[in-house]
Amino acid sequence: MKLLRTLSTRRLIVLVGAVLALSAGAGAIAAASSGGGGPKPPAKPLAEAIHDALVAPAPDGVTARIKFTNRLFPSGALLGSAGSALMSGASGRLWVTNDGRGRLELQSSAGDAQIVWNKTDVTVYDSSSNTVYHASLPAKADSRSQQDTGAPPSLSAISNFLSKLGERASISEAQPTDAAGEPAYSVTIAPKHDGGLLGSLELAWDAVHGVPLRIAIYAQGDASPVLELQATDISYGPVATSDVQVTPPAGVKTVDLASPPKTQDTGGAGPDVSGLAAVQAAAGFPVLAPDTLVGLPRKDVRLVGGSDSPSALAVYGQGLGAILVLERKADTASPPKDGTLSSLPSISLDGLTAHELATQLGTVIEWQRNGVSYVLAGSLPPAAAEAAARELK
Repeated sequence: MKLLRTLSTRRLIVLVGAVLALSAGAGAIAAASSGGGGPKPPAKPLAEAIHDALVAPAPDGVTARIKFTNRLFPSGALLGSAGSALMSGASGRLWVTNDGRGRLELQSSAGDAQIVWNKTDVTVYDSSSNTVYHASLPAKADSRSQQDTGAPPSLSAISNFLSKLGERASISEAQPTDAAGEPAYSVTIAPKHDGGLLGSLELAWDAVHGVPLRIAIYAQGDASPVLELQATDISYGPVATSDVQVTPPAGVKTVDLASPPKTQDTGGAGPDVSGLAAVQAAAGFPVLAPDTLVGLPRKDVRLVGGSDSPSALAVYGQGLGAILVLERKADTASPPKDGTLSSLPSISLDGLTAHELATQLGTVIEWQRNGVSYVLAGSLPPAAAEAAARELK
């Protein structure tokens, strides 16, 4: 939480874009367009298609040409958002090794970007600002339970998982298709309820190699994807070390986006402070966290952050349709204009100036009142988010 509060808007946007791209690239998602008339695999049940993908031998490496589409931010939602390939969309290339290293190169008239990662770090070079952003990736837990053997789940386990998922989401059957000239299966998943603005998620994977090949996210009521990675071609084979490395030019500015999180210190209250009374007593500032917000009941409230910057996080509603509210003591040393979202378009909340990030999939609003700083986020349209923010007083 402290990281997100202290990042400038530009750094936050670059980090979000990198995570979106890395989420695809790290899994060798080369996101290929389907339905191009190439070879298609035989029809089979979804559980069987997933199981076959998980037990397929991993390729020695992946090389692909890609197209990245980003329609997440409507026109005017961001100031200067066209200045980065990550935010405006781009074409490029992808390299992934079989030991967890990769590079995603995006090229556009708005400026090129290079994303390089391994198992511990991710680096983003944004040529439009001649800046390198670096972040450490979370360490994996070293769990060695009897269930955690590293073996892929059985067919029955996958069927049980899909059955439970089907209680909350509509899941299509595995659709035989082709992606970047490869036989593939695709599936569409859409929330049945509490989905916020999310319409559906589409995923395609190679029927032979088990490698994810397409990912697309749709907003409600929109026939075109909000985010999509799409390959024009893909090949499998060893990837040279030089292909997953990049050296930024001389004079580049380097920004460290994250450092290993500190152990939470709540002044003797224990590692977990939850419940309104306990949070109000430990926060050190007036915590609102009303029982309901725009008709949604408060499901949880807990203290987050360390003793140097305690914050109250409240959750209203459930699922993807939930609203999150983060309250913390305002930094009196910095004026409100220096807030995390201060460079974004301003709005008025009953006479108070707030800053709003509006996207196709959700809204984030930041403001200050009576010495307390608020950040409200949810997968809901701006008008609904603003109505919720107005109730927090």
